[in-house]
Amino acid sequence: MADGARQVELHPALDAVTATYLREAGGDPAAALRQAVADALAALDEAERQRTAQERLISRGYVRGARPRA
Repeated sequence: MADGARQVELHPALDAVTATYLREAGGDPAAALRQAVADALAALDEAERQRTAQERLISRGYVRGARPRA
């Protein structure tokens, strides 16, 4: 590793996932990378959608649980 480069702990399934994307892309590394990035972005979008929905539910819970004004 180059001087000053930082060591990153990799997920144990990384090699298997990489091999699967490469196989599904017919051995084309660029296509495999594009698909992996597209899948990761879709997962991020879904996580954001779920987070937003959860925040809405929590906010509604606070409003419903609020004490009545005197």
